[in-house]
Amino acid sequence: DVQLQASGGGLVQAGGSLRLSCAASGLIFDDYAIGWFRQVPGQEREGLSCFKGTDGRIHYADSVKGRFSFSSDRAKNTVYLEMNRLTPEDTAVYFCALDYQGAWSSRPSEYELWGQGTQVTVSS
Repeated sequence: DVQLQASGGGLVQAGGSLRLSCAASGLIFDDYAIGWFRQVPGQEREGLSCFKGTDGRIHYADSVKGRFSFSSDRAKNTVYLEMNRLTPEDTAVYFCALDYQGAWSSRPSEYELWGQGTQVTVSS
């Protein structure tokens, strides 16, 4: 089966850090684009970071630039989102997703394969 498995969410105090993981199975993520997104109930899904596997380019949304960092481990076929200086406004369900076309977009509609989401809660 082709799937993405997101993990690493949890409860953290404001100012703390978390690292989310997204393990890909059934495909090699280097061939595509991978994005991290988050969603708060009642709000649209927000693109946070996207990685273009074919050339390694990474893009960050302004809301997380300088605090969040994308990385990858090709041997484990896994990508990560290191999140630092978290605030209560970062509380959301976080998703990883894959774009088979490799368009390197922050638009959720461009992504065809989604992980199941992992909850991040930041307490004040």
